[in-house]
Order: sequence, then C-alpha cells, then structure tokens
Amino acid sequence: MRFVVDGDGSPVKKEVIGLAEKYQVPVLIVTSVDHYTTETYPNFVRFIYVDKGADSADYRIVKEINADDWVITQDFGLASLVLPKGARVFHHSGKEYLAATIDQLLEQRYLGAKLRKAGQKTKGPKAFTKEDRQEFVVKMESLLQETL
Repeated sequence: MRFVVDGDGSPVKKEVIGLAEKYQVPVLIVTSVDHYTTETYPNFVRFIYVDKGADSADYRIVKEINADDWVITQDFGLASLVLPKGARVFHHSGKEYLAATIDQLLEQRYLGAKLRKAGQKTKGPKAFTKEDRQEFVVKMESLLQETL
C-alpha cells in the first residue's frame, strides 16, 4: 500500500505525508513540472514530474497505480480510471469515491460543463478550510487504523 497523490491541485499533501510517516506508508506525488519544488522531503516521499498538460499527471497516475494503492484526488475522471484497477480513491475531503457512484459524479460533471458552455453560471467548490483539512486527517487516520 502507498498513497498516490494527484499533486497539481491537492491541498492535503502535507497531511498525507504526516499520516504516511505515522503509519509507515510510502507516498508518491505526481505533479506537473509547473509545480517543481526544491523543498526537502523524507525518504519515503517520491515525486514524479510530468509535462504541462491538462491530464498529464492523471495519465501517469493510471500508469503507476497498483491495486492496493490509495489515491488522493479531486478529479472524478481520474477516480473512474483507477477504481477498476483496484485502488481506493479519496477526495481531499476524505470522502471515498466508489465504483457504485462514480458514474453519477461523472454525469453531474458533464451536465455542469454543458451548462457553463451554454453560458450559465454554476457554483464552484467552496474554499478549503483548516477544519476541512482536519476532517480529512481524522477520516484517513480512522481508515488507516482499520486497514493496517
């Protein structure tokens, strides 16, 4: 098992690394070269940098994923690609994406894009708060305790 983080837009990278350290789980962060960092990370954290492009990180994650990995992403499309490979997939809110509900989420995303293309405004996600961050940690820690 390892955490695989869709690093381009994840607000919980530090929280994932903290959980990984506590539970001795390796971390793979896949992100575009636009987010290259010289920050020093622990040895159990590995980065893969990909070219710029809307789905470059997603395609690399799909290539790298193992059946027992836990993926952290807010991308429904990516979730739909890795669920069939046996990975567990979580939103940065801690909510788990499930095979039984992913089609509904994809359809909602499609309908929202269709409305925006037609000129209608749709609500975006609310700002990610300190409380949201803490809720993610609590949910993930509970799942880790059940699993490990």
